[in-house]
Amino acid sequence: MITVLKQGTSQAQMEHLIAWLKEQNLDVHVSRGQDYTILGLIGDTSRIDMELLGSLDIVESVKRVSEPFKQCSRQFHPEDTVVSVGKARIGGGHFCLIAGPCSVETEEQIIEVAEKVKAAGADILRGGAFKPRTSPYDFQGLGADGISLLLEAKKATGLPIVTEIMSAHYLDLFADVDIIQVGARNMQNFDLLKELGKTDKPILLKRGLANTLKEFLMSAEYIMSEGNQNIILCERGIRTFDTYSRNTLDLTIVPMLHELSHLPVIVDPSHATGKVRLVPPMALAAVACGADGVMVEVHNDPIRALCDGAQSLRPEQFASLAGKMRTVRKAVAQ
Repeated sequence: MITVLKQGTSQAQMEHLIAWLKEQNLDVHVSRGQDYTILGLIGDTSRIDMELLGSLDIVESVKRVSEPFKQCSRQFHPEDTVVSVGKARIGGGHFCLIAGPCSVETEEQIIEVAEKVKAAGADILRGGAFKPRTSPYDFQGLGADGISLLLEAKKATGLPIVTEIMSAHYLDLFADVDIIQVGARNMQNFDLLKELGKTDKPILLKRGLANTLKEFLMSAEYIMSEGNQNIILCERGIRTFDTYSRNTLDLTIVPMLHELSHLPVIVDPSHATGKVRLVPPMALAAVACGADGVMVEVHNDPIRALCDGAQSLRPEQFASLAGKMRTVRKAVAQ
């Protein structure tokens, strides 16, 4: 349920209403827009008399949120959420470019890539320290050492870092990581999501390989229900019957998510396509359809990469793509 307060409502009046609502065993989320303040009521709202609440002098309107995802809903929070990480901004008209290798391999590799993607315009450095792989015999990442190397690259370049977590048991290792990524395979690891909801770090949540838009937002809701509102949604392709690419990149979800939710939405064309020649056109399409950012895999020597070299751009290819993305952004803004 959401309650829209009238313009001119004082802080004391609002706090008095919130105190009464909390006495009804409801959690109250306050969203302040340019024109209105909205109180989002979370919990068993069936006991609330909507007519009584709507009759109060300070209340403009009261309505129930029909979607099961309450805190993610744009009804609940009409203004775009902007996630801030260092100097980077994601959402609300801000565009963020995230780039780096699929996995961290050596100090020289990650620092070289970090320096080159920063020079090309990247705002955030990505790199896998823990790598979920289909085969148990494939390279699984450097783990804690990989995070240490990412922090060295951050120190060398100033770029914030994002890397994937596999289990809540590793949370202590992520103390200095700027954005914690939840991979597609963990999108419905609800115990992990709830633990991440208790942190104050931005969470980059990837859509599962076979999950619907509703399921995607419900996973974000798990995080938000524990208090963490800094969530970035990431479309990375879903599994369909086609085999010409690694996955099928569902760009229709980008405008739909913007319509239904206030959370920022980025796109990962590297994991979606699995083929380096498909990454640039899909990245440009993501920009054109309104994504708040793009995450691209970049490696200084893809042919020798320990993970996903076939979908990794070389630094010079990334620099060219970054320029084209800026051009597309200007074009669609006109």
